[in-house]
Amino acid sequence: MCDTSDYAVGAVLGQRIGKASHAIYYASRTLNDAQRNYSTTEKELLSVVFALEKFRSYLLGTKVIVYSDHVALRYLMMKKEAKPRLIRWILLLSEFDLEIKDKRGTENRVADHLSQLAHVKDKLRLQETFPDE
Repeated sequence: MCDTSDYAVGAVLGQRIGKASHAIYYASRTLNDAQRNYSTTEKELLSVVFALEKFRSYLLGTKVIVYSDHVALRYLMMKKEAKPRLIRWILLLSEFDLEIKDKRGTENRVADHLSQLAHVKDKLRLQETFPDE
């Protein structure tokens, strides 16, 4: 599962056993200033690229299903003309046996939460001193 916000990307490596999903590894990172200027589709694809690079050793040689809340990612893989950055990322993704499925943001809670952590951290400042009693 992958998700992105304006500040960070988040990913969860999971394994489905029967109908239950089990989380194996969580990963997230903040976006730099240049990446914050990417379009929404570029940010969503960046989260997929980040996840596949992070979990590469686990995923090579297996069928990989990526759940994302951005529908355009499915069609981006088949698009012939795109920005050079997107084409480069799509070539990186071609190394994997990859299938992208849609999952609404409300159903993609864990990855959504990981991508929001940096934004929440900026809002919640720790107090350095105790208030006077």
